[in-house]
Amino acid sequence: MKKAFHFFISSLSLGALLAVSQASAVETAPDFTLKSKESGNIRLSEQRGNMVLINFWASWCGPCRQELPEMEALYQEYQDLGFEILAVNVDENSASADTLLNDIEVSFPVLYDPNGEVSQLYDVSAMPTTVLVDRDGKQRLVHLGYRAGDENKYEKAIKMLLRE
Repeated sequence: MKKAFHFFISSLSLGALLAVSQASAVETAPDFTLKSKESGNIRLSEQRGNMVLINFWASWCGPCRQELPEMEALYQEYQDLGFEILAVNVDENSASADTLLNDIEVSFPVLYDPNGEVSQLYDVSAMPTTVLVDRDGKQRLVHLGYRAGDENKYEKAIKMLLRE
């Protein structure tokens, strides 16, 4: 029975999966406060009312480098509609992240998690890991890794949550 359920879930479209997530008990995203590159500390709970895409990334991660410009495009498209991105860098030395960000400019907040405490809260096991949090602070999507085109899945999920 358990295998059949997993097959069913894996065969669902992203929209249907979000609908399932909405109908079932959805976990509240763990709250955290991290130092920001630009504006002091940022606390997730202060974003209530906004949709937040949390992206865990590292400077040494090739797919992360590919994904950051795509994240910037999403941010530019949806930020005026109550959409925020918090890019959580997991490098032990924030200077590594800053060096990368000299080449790849982003306008969304970059946060530093050098001790991996927030990464552990979110059980991050792959780079990058993306978590979409709805306006009520509930985790609605968790995506591990990045391949070209994954940003289209994020955009589809963003549009669906904007309609709620």
